This record gives sequence, C-alpha cells and structure tokens, in this order.
Amino acid sequence: MAPRRIFRDTFKFPALKDSLRFAVQGLVYLFFYHRNMRLIFLMGVGAFLLGIYVKLKGVELMVICLTISLVFIAEIFNTAIELIIDMFTDKYHALLKIIKDIAAAVVLIACLNALAIGYALFLRHLFKY
Repeated sequence: MAPRRIFRDTFKFPALKDSLRFAVQGLVYLFFYHRNMRLIFLMGVGAFLLGIYVKLKGVELMVICLTISLVFIAEIFNTAIELIIDMFTDKYHALLKIIKDIAAAVVLIACLNALAIGYALFLRHLFKY
C-alpha cells in the first residue's frame, strides 16, 4: 500500500465525524439520564460565571475550567464503571461493591479538590479582605 493512501485512510474525516457524534451521544445520555451529571454541569457553569462576575484573571479562569473538567471526567468514569458492572450482574457481590465505592471515591476527591480551589480563588473576591 502506498504511503499516501495509508495517510489518507488513517485520517478519514468521516471516521472523525462518527467519533465526535458518538462522544456527543454519550454526553447527551449522561446529561439526560444521570442527575449527578446535571448537578455537576449546573455547578460548573455557575462557578465559571461567578469567576467572570468577580473578574478572575485569565489563569484563574483556566484553573476553574480545568477543575470543572476534572470533576466531569471523574463522574463520567464513575458512571461508565457502574454501567459495566451492572451490565454483567444484578446480584450483590462484595468485590463489585468495593469497585463501585472506589469509583465513587474518585468523584469525591475531585469534588473536594474543586471546593478547595474554589475556596482559594473566590474567597478574596467575595469577602474583599
């Protein structure tokens, strides 16, 4: 196979278009069928808008965006792990419970991190000290 054809076949735009469509479908599913994702989305938008309102610096807004993304990613992985486990069994198993609890702990850590960053960035703007 010619190198030009390999390059062309590797980077087909229809494949990219399909990948993006599947990713958007996943996000839409999460948003409509998982309450926690809606809550995280609303809190993330609220934090970002509050950052604009209190005139955070560009770097501070970037930190807010990265923190929001971290919480989103943690919740997405948590949901994926729970769905995979639920797909294979609906019976209680102690090891599966531990796996689900660990996945939930990742979200908890991401949320605590977001609270700490929000506290550090917003405190001086909101209370003017």
